[in-house]
Amino acid sequence: MTTFRIGPAVADAFPGALIAVVTATGLNGREPWPRTTTIVEGLEQDLAAGTWAPADESDPRIEAWHTAYRTFGTNPRRIRPSIDALGRRMAKKGTLPRINPAVDSYNAVSVRHGLPAGAFDLDRVTGDVEIRHAEGTETFTPLGEPDAVEDPKPGEVIYADTTGVLTRHWNHRDAHRTRVTEDSTHVAFVLETLNANRDGRLLEAAAEELHSLLRPHAEATAVHYLTRQRPQVAI
Repeated sequence: MTTFRIGPAVADAFPGALIAVVTATGLNGREPWPRTTTIVEGLEQDLAAGTWAPADESDPRIEAWHTAYRTFGTNPRRIRPSIDALGRRMAKKGTLPRINPAVDSYNAVSVRHGLPAGAFDLDRVTGDVEIRHAEGTETFTPLGEPDAVEDPKPGEVIYADTTGVLTRHWNHRDAHRTRVTEDSTHVAFVLETLNANRDGRLLEAAAEELHSLLRPHAEATAVHYLTRQRPQVAI
């Protein structure tokens, strides 16, 4: 069992944060996921037709993340929140990246709702996962760069387990160690907002959409929420 936790200092600094943790056990990433394919292709067609576009940095949902990044010393124009980077990439290329069904699912939900999303292979997580400020002693190996080692700056918001850092700059980039592949069977997906009063229902709708995409391809699924008032959940 793994506990996901918002550290007290982060909860106090961002009291409106709401994080959905969607879990899947017995996930099958090697079979077709036709609903995910339909959603991804639909978003790309809508973008091409000019009837929809990803949220950009002028959108309040993304603007809030830019403000948050600046509070912990990260320049969001240089190191962008994941949803900002994903939306910009899609707007430029006209397509979403194809990685594997699980990753494609959370990318589609993320860009459709304008909310950051990520995922961790829980079989590669050690101990509990905490959203906290970096102390400056941790190490991070970025996704796709297994031989690289970075040192998060003190005060930077990170996801971390007992081995190291799982995401840098809150949600800018995931770690290589806990990446989700087509062989991952026990996965925790996260969706985030910094303004629960404004975007809480949007985040809940996004979590339920992701949950519905996972359910046909998993033995068991669940949705949990983290807030300042409910700072941890065991999954």
